[in-house]
Amino acid sequence: MWKDFKEFAFKGNVLDLAVAVVIGAAFGKIVSSLVENIIMPIVGALTGGIDLTGLNQKIRGVDITYGVFLQSVLDFLIVAFVIFLFIRLLAKFKRKEEVVEEEEEETIDAQEALLTEIRDLLKEQNANK
Repeated sequence: MWKDFKEFAFKGNVLDLAVAVVIGAAFGKIVSSLVENIIMPIVGALTGGIDLTGLNQKIRGVDITYGVFLQSVLDFLIVAFVIFLFIRLLAKFKRKEEVVEEEEEETIDAQEALLTEIRDLLKEQNANK
């Protein structure tokens, strides 16, 4: 059983997943900081300084702080949108790299075709001698 656990725990997939979780957590902090310190103050300035966290309703002596929930939903939507834009930007760069690689492959193919043609001509000349 210990051997099976070691094989599972130290497989590349598990280590890759652990690295992804750590990087994801660090990226989450960056995005949260972006939302809290840059985007939300801009949104607040554009909307006249509206702060949803202060919204609450008292029902039978119990405070229902629905404003905190609304602020969390808004933060989530902003974070999701920022991540969407980031992934879209990365995809755009990846597409450009793929186009460049395809162009390089076409050039290599043209060179190979030319070299093949030259080789065939040389073989033909040597066969005629």
